[in-house]
Amino acid sequence: MRRSNLPAELNRFVGRTAEQAALTALLETSRLVTVVGVGGVGKTRLALRAAAGAQKRYGEEVRLAELAPLRDPGLVAYALVEALGLTDHTPKAPREVLVEHLAERRMLLVVDGFEHLVESCAPLLRHLLAHAPGLTVLAAGRRPLRVAGEAVFPLAPMDEADAVALLAERAAEAGAPVVPVNPAAPPVPGAGAAPAPGAAAVRELCRRLDGIPLALELAAGRLPLLSVEQMLHRLDDRFRLLADGGRGALPRHQTLRTAIGWSHELCTPEERLLWARLSVFAGPFDLEAVEYVCGSRELPPERVLDHLGGLLAQSLVSREDTPAGPAYRLLDTVAAYGAEWLAALGDTERMRRRHRDWYMGLATWCELEWFSPRQAEVAARTDAALPNLRAALDLCLELPEDAHLAQHLAGTLWFAWVGCGRLSEGRHWLERALALESGHEEARLKALWVLGYVTVLQGDGTAAVAALHECGERARSSRNALAEAYATHRMGCLALLSDDLPRAESLIGRALDSYRELGELNSNVLMGQVEVAMALAFRGDLEGAVAICREVREVCEERGELWTRAYALYVLAFSAWTREAYGEARELLTECVSINHTFRDLVGLVLAIELLALVTVSEGDPAEAAVLQGAAVPVWDTVGIRLFGSEAFDGPRALCEQRAAEALGAEAFDAAVRAGRGLSLDEVVERALAGLRDPAALGGPADATAPRPFRTARATAVPGTRKPAGSPTGKGGEAAG
Repeated sequence: MRRSNLPAELNRFVGRTAEQAALTALLETSRLVTVVGVGGVGKTRLALRAAAGAQKRYGEEVRLAELAPLRDPGLVAYALVEALGLTDHTPKAPREVLVEHLAERRMLLVVDGFEHLVESCAPLLRHLLAHAPGLTVLAAGRRPLRVAGEAVFPLAPMDEADAVALLAERAAEAGAPVVPVNPAAPPVPGAGAAPAPGAAAVRELCRRLDGIPLALELAAGRLPLLSVEQMLHRLDDRFRLLADGGRGALPRHQTLRTAIGWSHELCTPEERLLWARLSVFAGPFDLEAVEYVCGSRELPPERVLDHLGGLLAQSLVSREDTPAGPAYRLLDTVAAYGAEWLAALGDTERMRRRHRDWYMGLATWCELEWFSPRQAEVAARTDAALPNLRAALDLCLELPEDAHLAQHLAGTLWFAWVGCGRLSEGRHWLERALALESGHEEARLKALWVLGYVTVLQGDGTAAVAALHECGERARSSRNALAEAYATHRMGCLALLSDDLPRAESLIGRALDSYRELGELNSNVLMGQVEVAMALAFRGDLEGAVAICREVREVCEERGELWTRAYALYVLAFSAWTREAYGEARELLTECVSINHTFRDLVGLVLAIELLALVTVSEGDPAEAAVLQGAAVPVWDTVGIRLFGSEAFDGPRALCEQRAAEALGAEAFDAAVRAGRGLSLDEVVERALAGLRDPAALGGPADATAPRPFRTARATAVPGTRKPAGSPTGKGGEAAG
């Protein structure tokens, strides 16, 4: 099971043999190693290379956290949670989540691009290292963290041999090979052929660029157009210009700025303008976003692709593949240079607003398309756009006149917070937005009911009641029937999780009536129907519950909706189990597990796993059932209070435990549960989807000696049971979802 998120190398790593060996040795003796150096010197590439080499030693537990796109220091811990692949639905602070996850693990965490966040990053890493003895941190930035125990690894520019080798390698990739030379072995006079023409110029170019890898790669990207001698001449001119106006710059920084500035001069005017405008993006961006944000009369959108291709050919922009499709990215140093030019043009604020407008439009489009066959695509696209969505939220919160946009955007992204496993971060943005007075009641109401929804699922009833009560009161005062319906619905959801089933049916039923009157139909409305079905099932009315969920499933199939469908399948699977149709129940739950895992919805996933455990013991495999029960425990730890503290939701788990323990005996049952607790989430899902059966391997009874299926009376009902920037929402955004 691969537990590394390190990116694959796009081209061959050249040189740095001694540095690799020294950094690897340092990682074996120090728990915090920080690679420091000027921009473009290759800190990230070397750190990733060393981390990749250490994967076996850490059992593949190597994770990369990229902090460069972040602007809000308060998001550092959230970024680490995301980098570790964690999904946490609880109200716990992300720092606490990190400590709990790392406490018993041996892991190498690579933290890249932290220098602008060092005041928040350093204390967090100090805390994690103090509470997680198996954690090692490899950081890469332009300055040390200044944390006790830190081993600083200064990375110097390449020596001449490595610099020449890198230039030759990248030039060959660009289709303009230069003379490969070996400075360590100059030709001996009278002892063979003379050096090939151009070798001295290649050495001189590498010396002029101070052996800085980024500068060398930029130079290599220009070799198809210019000879080495022509580049040297241009560099001479550039150095003189810089010396006249930048005497205070550090030599290495001066060299890099020279190389980037020289590349800038060699770009066409349109490429320069695009470069400057691209600097407003955080992290990866796609072509559609570039065309909207950067396009103008001077830079027609239909020509943007050509100019982007020009920057790509010069190694100023990199291309990467994401689950949402091809994406592009500016190197941090290149982006910083572009940002300076954008500021010099006096266009920074306008471009940041255009960037915000695009991502607000994208969020609106995604909310609408969440209730469609493109739901999985929406989840992937939202994930890829998250750094830029954060930047948009930052700008909205930064400008007092845009407080309503912050509330609207944070509310519009409800599907990302609730449906894609980001409850904690969602609460962070919603609470910050709601702390502002926007003067726009509709935006505030939406943010309030979404906050109520988030906190209900986190198990924080006090916060949920406060948000939903305010939403309901304000909605009634402003006669906003739709917002009032959402507030009522989520109060009913809270009642359901609190075992107040009559109240849950009443409140959610009232909300559903309002939705019908208002013509509202989306994932939230369908989820309300499933929640009523759950309440009916818990009270013993399986026939009524099944009728509702069959109707929901039909609508989901018609609309291509998956997320709500999974919850309907859960109720239908419980019904199938009561009819002893175990094969049907397993098939339904397999689809349920797959959907919930795709969307990182741990609430739905853990409920399905526990019901699958009950089906498994009923099929005659108590050992595997106990493994699945054990596997559910750490998932509940990240969801919150186990089964929400609800006796109704706890029904399948309690019955499964009773049956499996009776069949196996206490010792074997406990061993199987421990085995399950040791599985990663991906391993649990793979096991559930494969219907794995190997109890003997886990210390349980073999299939031949397994007890016969436990039969239940049929009558018994056990509780437990395309232009995003301009896309209209139709109903202020609340009709979407």
